[in-house]
Amino acid sequence: MTAPIRFIMLGGFLGAGKTTTLARLAGSYMQQGRRVGIVTNDQAANLVDTNLLRSLGFAVEEVPGACFCCRFDTLIDRVAALEASQRPEVILAEPVGSCTDLVATVVQPLRDLYRRQFQIAPYAVLFKPSHGRKILQGTSRGGFSPKAEYIFRKQLEEADAIVLNRIDEMSPGEVDDLAALVTAHYPGTPLLRISAKTGEGFEALLEFLHQDGAFGQKILSIDYDTYAEGEAELGWLNSSIHLQAASAFAMDDVVLAVMHALRETLTQQGSEVAHLKTIATEEGGAFAVANLVSTQEPVTLSLPSHASVGEADLIVNARVAIDPQILDAEVRRIVDALRERFGYQATYRQTQSLRPGRPIPTHRYNTAR
Repeated sequence: MTAPIRFIMLGGFLGAGKTTTLARLAGSYMQQGRRVGIVTNDQAANLVDTNLLRSLGFAVEEVPGACFCCRFDTLIDRVAALEASQRPEVILAEPVGSCTDLVATVVQPLRDLYRRQFQIAPYAVLFKPSHGRKILQGTSRGGFSPKAEYIFRKQLEEADAIVLNRIDEMSPGEVDDLAALVTAHYPGTPLLRISAKTGEGFEALLEFLHQDGAFGQKILSIDYDTYAEGEAELGWLNSSIHLQAASAFAMDDVVLAVMHALRETLTQQGSEVAHLKTIATEEGGAFAVANLVSTQEPVTLSLPSHASVGEADLIVNARVAIDPQILDAEVRRIVDALRERFGYQATYRQTQSLRPGRPIPTHRYNTAR
């Protein structure tokens, strides 16, 4: 009989570092000789995360159009595709960063309906320091309404463990203070401290995810009206653009220029960033990735390419508290404004701008199985 697949879903708000954490997890499991498949998830297609993980050499499938909870059958189909092509022993799943209630709508249905196929790991949720500190202190002035903050709090409430990420960006004292704040709000929930970027604390996360037992049992009491309205306040943009020039341009400079210009215009408009991601790729395999996790934080070139190319595909993913049509117009304006500087011509291949619709889960369990 075939052994069940270890299913690991890692939650957390937009910009918490889920993709970086999943990439490090996948690398760790592959070093152990285990076959790994990854399933990403978004409200729209053309995910930076999917392209990045594939560029890093991982086998990835994508569930677009809504969260895993509302596309549960598609999630199962994507896992089946990975089974057919990769025979994975571990599936790593990254849900949409604005979704919650995942224990009732994903973990419990998997445990009940697919108990022979999957061995479900504990559900860990990454904590995003830049917004989380302000939200838990009740001093948020970052542009998110109480309804959007409701989602952030509910994500942590259903966690088997809260993972305080990005500790490399803080002093030891700041980490201790933030850990005490999280523990005060969620007493009894294990708290892990990690840096997905450097690997600090990662052994503890691997050990926790290896555990079996009474995990995935926290069924939320949740107001779906508040949840839906909180999600709908975020403008969502996935834009795919082909850049071509007569002479070579530096991919790193392009992604940074786009991100810096976006940060400036959104700051001027008072529109808080949940997460901005941009990736540029070229046929030879080079790629550059830049991130912005908050309007108050600096733009980060998370993965430099050090490459100059004549053409590249640029994907911009933006999750911002702003009208999505305005967001789309700003991205187009910025990409066009940079043409003279970099000498490229821009062809817009596919753009989706939207506000997430009301979550309608395929399954929702009221009690834990």
